Amino acid sequence: MATISSVGVGTSGLDVKSIISQLVTLERRPIDQLKKDATVIDTKISAIGEIKSLVSTLADAASKLTSLTGWNAVTATSSDSTYVSTTAIGGTLPTNFAVDVVSLAKTQSTASTSISGAVGAGTLTIDMGKWAGTAGSSAFTANTPASSVSITLTGTETVAEIASAINGANSGVTASVLTDATGQRLMLRSKTTGAIGGFNVTATEAGGGAANTDMTGLSRLTTLNVDSTATQTSADAQAKVNGIAVSSSSNTFANTVAGVTFKAEKVTTAPIEITVTKDNTAVKANVDAFVKAYNAINASLNDATKYDPATKQSGLFQGDSTTIGLQNMLRTALQSVTTASTVFQRLSDVGITQARGGDLSVDNTKFTAAMNNNMTELQNMFRSTGGGSADGIAVKLKALTTNLLSTDGFFKSKDSAYKLSSTRNTKEQANVETKVKAFEARLTTRYNALDRQMSTLNGLNAYISQQVTNWNKSKG
Repeated sequence: MATISSVGVGTSGLDVKSIISQLVTLERRPIDQLKKDATVIDTKISAIGEIKSLVSTLADAASKLTSLTGWNAVTATSSDSTYVSTTAIGGTLPTNFAVDVVSLAKTQSTASTSISGAVGAGTLTIDMGKWAGTAGSSAFTANTPASSVSITLTGTETVAEIASAINGANSGVTASVLTDATGQRLMLRSKTTGAIGGFNVTATEAGGGAANTDMTGLSRLTTLNVDSTATQTSADAQAKVNGIAVSSSSNTFANTVAGVTFKAEKVTTAPIEITVTKDNTAVKANVDAFVKAYNAINASLNDATKYDPATKQSGLFQGDSTTIGLQNMLRTALQSVTTASTVFQRLSDVGITQARGGDLSVDNTKFTAAMNNNMTELQNMFRSTGGGSADGIAVKLKALTTNLLSTDGFFKSKDSAYKLSSTRNTKEQANVETKVKAFEARLTTRYNALDRQMSTLNGLNAYISQQVTNWNKSKG
């Protein structure tokens, strides 16, 4: 007699596990698609971030063309920078002048006589100010407001310990120790160059009276009693500009000639010529940076919105109307006409043209001619803020990029939309996963019941078969 059978792992012979697994796999297909969608969304979020960064770079480049500083760059040169170096700020009028360096700024420094062992008890006072002549042997005028620093000593301190105490007192001088065969010297040096960087050290010894200046105890460290051969008096740097005497507390003369800073490096033996000229190369560099920044965005948007009919491959944002709109807005701004200049109304008028595909290129000959012959009109074409059609092209593009990058602009809106889609996708995956788990549980229950039922039927089938066999034997 025929029997009911199925190759499998269940007690009935059914491969229950495999059957359920295959059915669950079919049920999970929506999750697989959702995961693919999530990957695309994440890629778009990243791509929008990259395009935003490129637009930010373009905004910075446009800002330089709208800023007066970007058009007023100058170059300051020295006929010999080993003697006098120089710089100038943008907008400085072209000029030239001669500088003679008479003397460099000096810093006051002193050194005590050699001392062995402890120095003495009392108080050292350090005042910052200006000497009328040689330090220690002329009148001293303390700075206003007064900046006295007092250091109290017990009498057990060595020269090295006193130097450490001075350095820790923020007194306006630095202290160090020189050791030789006869003992130690306390060396002091002002932190400030120039006449106003002088200092005076006085002592109030524990014994008082003449002991404060008698070359014993602490008085050995005072300015009055230091080694005069090792003393340098602070002094301003002295120079002449076109024969007129000028001075500076440092070797840098920042306020002598308007807009120009020059630094005395060495005493001169002949006048050094300083020349300030207009720097058109800075303008050209800013325009080149502007073109490069725009071309980077254009290349990125072209790639993102392309469709290749040969391979049937689409860019990430192919058919996305908002992204295509962004590209059109940028191109429109570049192709706009301005009435800000009476000579140049379009970028093409100064040699900046747009090729097929949108990339910009610069005709250097034409642009250089515009700079050399009509710099003011060139500047107006880019940076005029007359309003409406009288706004310069860089001003218009700067306004556009500012709007695109604002907290409620294109990129914020696009980013928010994609992040919302990402959140929704995650929730949909979770919902499908919950349904799949419930579906799997139902299948398991049903197939387990079927397995038991078929197992019972198979058992009954075996019993009947046995009985029929026995019955046939008894008849034979």
